[in-house]
Amino acid sequence: MTTASTPRRESALVMSIRQNRGFYGALLLLAVLYIVYNFLHPKGFSTNVFIANTNESVALAFVAMAQAMTVIVGGLDLSVGSVMTLTSCIASELVRGEPWQIVFGCLVTVAAGTGFGLVNGVIIVYGRLQPIIATLATGAVAMGLALLIRPKPGGEVDLDLNWAATNSLRDLAETYHLFSDGEDAWFQPIAWVPVPLLIMIIVAAVIWVPFKRTVTGRTLYAIGSSEGAAFMSGLPINRARLWAFTLAGTFAGCAGLYLAIQTGSGNADIPQAGAYTLNSIAAVVLGGISLLGGVGTAIGALIGALILRVISFYFRILSIDPLMQSLVEGIVLLLAVSLGAVRTLRVKNRLELFR
Repeated sequence: MTTASTPRRESALVMSIRQNRGFYGALLLLAVLYIVYNFLHPKGFSTNVFIANTNESVALAFVAMAQAMTVIVGGLDLSVGSVMTLTSCIASELVRGEPWQIVFGCLVTVAAGTGFGLVNGVIIVYGRLQPIIATLATGAVAMGLALLIRPKPGGEVDLDLNWAATNSLRDLAETYHLFSDGEDAWFQPIAWVPVPLLIMIIVAAVIWVPFKRTVTGRTLYAIGSSEGAAFMSGLPINRARLWAFTLAGTFAGCAGLYLAIQTGSGNADIPQAGAYTLNSIAAVVLGGISLLGGVGTAIGALIGALILRVISFYFRILSIDPLMQSLVEGIVLLLAVSLGAVRTLRVKNRLELFR
């Protein structure tokens, strides 16, 4: 019985690796890059370095997950960086005061991103506009609103929240006095875990994992693979597209909220918004998501974002000339997007064989 079931399990594992080789390849690349980084780092692997690294990665990870939602369905969202910037400006106005005001401000911030994503979806689905054109326009609107809220950098986010959300679990517990008489024994082994890492995991687990298993979530892949077949199968195409862009707005809102908490303020930074948008596209490709749609996961985009961040960490420890950093980043972005185009070229060549 055991002998007969073993080959089945092995074949299922091999099949999973083949079907998700982009994701597993990204995971392996991230592990190799980060291990080498820690060997090269003057301080080696330490909790403080790990916390700092994860802290710098959260906003890009959320923006990459936002982009993943639209790429899987065969689209592209050029507004994710602008929505992140808009929501960070909103958070800089609202996330302070009494505990209930802080919670309310966080909810309003994420809701603003979700609402903006829903508007994108409505324009694209019912206005029948191409996603890349529609989101280019709505992204400009988002930046305009951000500049209205924050014509100059400023604002103030609750300092306790800033400290607790950007450090370890021990710092979180001490800030909010979670343990009255020191730390409990069960807490000590995990007290070093970075809160930013947990935030990424929790948001992905709460939003993406359940959604992927729904009919609407599976429809995203069907649309990205073959919209005509999805339509003939009676799948809810319009609803799936609406959800894709709405959840993209939710993830972008989470990115803006965390960026405001991390920096303690808001800034309607246009170059920053553009950089996050471009990096989100590179991250989804590095994470094994096909630009053709229908392949990949939001978790893969998160991994791709971490890869990009680790590459930027090398700039510091290798003392790469700041003038050269843009060149290196540009090459990485070009290679990442080129990897996503390889499949497109292969499909084109196959079709040409039948002409």
